[in-house]
This record gives sequence, structure tokens and C-alpha cells, in this order.
Amino acid sequence: MKDRLRTLLTELMLIPGLSGYEGRVRRYLARELTGLGLETRTDRLGNLIATLEGHADAPSVMLFAHMDQLGFVVRKIEANGFIRVERLGGVPERALPSQAVLLCVGEGRDVAGIIANKSHHATMPEEKYKVVPYSDLYIDTGFGSAYEVLAAGVDIGMPVIYRPNVVALSETRIAGSAVDDRAGCAVIVEVARALGRMKKRPTVHFVFSVQEEFNLRGALTAAQVLQPDIAIQLDLLLATDTPDMGYRGDVRLGGGPAMSMYSFHGRGTLNGTIPHPALVTLFDKTAGRLKMPLQRSAHTGALTDSAYVQLVGGGVASIDLGFPMRYSHSSLEVCDLGDLEALTRLLVEGISGIGPGFSLDRDDHIQ
Repeated sequence: MKDRLRTLLTELMLIPGLSGYEGRVRRYLARELTGLGLETRTDRLGNLIATLEGHADAPSVMLFAHMDQLGFVVRKIEANGFIRVERLGGVPERALPSQAVLLCVGEGRDVAGIIANKSHHATMPEEKYKVVPYSDLYIDTGFGSAYEVLAAGVDIGMPVIYRPNVVALSETRIAGSAVDDRAGCAVIVEVARALGRMKKRPTVHFVFSVQEEFNLRGALTAAQVLQPDIAIQLDLLLATDTPDMGYRGDVRLGGGPAMSMYSFHGRGTLNGTIPHPALVTLFDKTAGRLKMPLQRSAHTGALTDSAYVQLVGGGVASIDLGFPMRYSHSSLEVCDLGDLEALTRLLVEGISGIGPGFSLDRDDHIQ
């Protein structure tokens, strides 16, 4: 399984898929699911959905992860060929100068570029520690005029992402662009593979959602159509085992999958998720049976699709599960394949245990 996860994650991270432009990722995942014998469908927003039918009297489950990534869109092409961009998603401005990027014209036609960084020898002392706003940055593609840029297929509104990249750091750890959330997508493919071989299971809807980085849009429309009883969202959980993150919690890379006990954005969109107690108990007990560590996370500053999915219909019992990840939203994020493998096992065991007697009545659970 670990080798399959490595291959899936590596291939997924090398596919461009800015929010709103997820088509290449979606087609890759559709082929993988078709290879598992699952029929797929795509809604108007672009979500990829596959359903595995199960026990009709058991609560239905929507297992989902987003397939889009953050980046930029072209705002202006200067006469001299330099390109200005708008930010799409939470791109960290302090980490942008000198980054390699890809302007996504189309498969086989994408254009490479770099975000310019002012020459060190011309940088004044007062500039050395200044974070340059993204609106003041520009992309150099090597072309010398707007005409050449346009002739290459680049135009206003075109998606721009960090250059797709994968770096093997050790036997089990991988750095790459868009670990968030191609790792979650890879896990879902493996969960679908395993659940498809089981006779005891609830109905499970596998959803690969779009536009999560663009204010959490895709999964909500999928949930409105599917009307699941349970929603399990897969995404990163902030690893806090680096020198700059220790005060944020106790989630360790390589320490196993993690369960979010509280999330709250805290700015802009004031929303978050407090997990349903039935699902906390389910995955706590499942981890215990598997003799697997299950880390816990609680923090402000992050938000996932579950914040909105939980409000569909009469309410959906929701939980955020995930994998520890370092350096979120940077051009090279880091995860551990062992955590992804353990998360897969936790999900397969936990979901297959959701049967007709599984209660979502909060009064049946100690709080």
C-alpha cells in the first residue's frame, strides 16, 4: 500500500490544478477509480463523485478531499513581457520571490516562469527585510514583449501555480507542491480500493472536490445533492514538531493520523468545525483496536469544507481527519507516507464498522 500511495501522491502532485481549473487532476482520478470498477460522475462545478453502494439501513457516508491547489491568475501583461498576477488562496507573500512557477496554458503547452527577486547587489539596506506585496511582484517567462507572451498562449485570467515538484527527503517522507490536498486524494483512492472488496459497509460517496482554496465552494454542492448522514473530510493537520510550531500543539510528523477536535478560521469567514461525538468515539475505538496512535489537533486559523458541509439539510455528522504536514501553503510541503498508510487503514476499518445500528443521536454519546 505504501508504494501505491507514493506513486499516487507523486503523480498527483505533478499535475497542475488551480482552483477552478482542476480538469487534469479530475481526469487522472477518474481513470484510477474506473480501474477499481467504480463509475464516476462530475457535477457542474467540477466535483468528481463515485458511489459504492452498501447496507441500505446504515447511515450513508461522504468521504471527501479537495483536488485543487492555490496559486495565482494573470492580471496584466506588461508591454515588456513581464506578468502581474492576482493571488488565489492563502499564498504566503514572504515566500514568493525567486519561486519557479508554471503558467497553465494546456497539457504540453504550459509556460515556465519565475517570480522575480530584485538583484541583491541593488537592494538597499531598508529593503533587505521587507516583504514585497504580491501585487508588486512580477513573473519573468523569458519573453521580451507582450506579443510573445500572448503568442505562447498566456492571457488574462490564466492559472499560475508553483512549479510542480516532488522531493524524496527520506525513506518515508516526501516534499512537494500541493501535498495539500493531493495526499488526501491519494488516501481516498486507496480507501475505495479496500472498501470495494468488503461485503460489510455502508453506502460511501467518494468526493474529490473543487475550489476549496477559493473560499470552500465545491464540497458543499456535492453534499447538497448526495445528502449524506456522515461527512468525513480529509486534509492536512498542522505538524507542530518544528522549532517555530511547538506552541501550537502536539501533532508530530510520522506520529500517525490525526483527528481535529476544533477548528475555527478566526478571520474573514468566521466558521469552523467541532466534530460529531459519534465519529470521535468511532475513530478513537477504531484506532485502539488497530493499536494505532491517533493524534489530536485543536487550533484557530484554518478552515475546511466540513465547516459548510455540516450545515446541509437537517445537519450532517461531520469530522475532519487528516495527516500531519509541515510548511502549509508553501511551494514544498512535507508529509510522511507512514501517516498516509495508517490514515487509510483507520478509515477502512472505521467506515466498514458503520452499520444499521450506528447511532447519530447526540444523546446516545457522552459529551
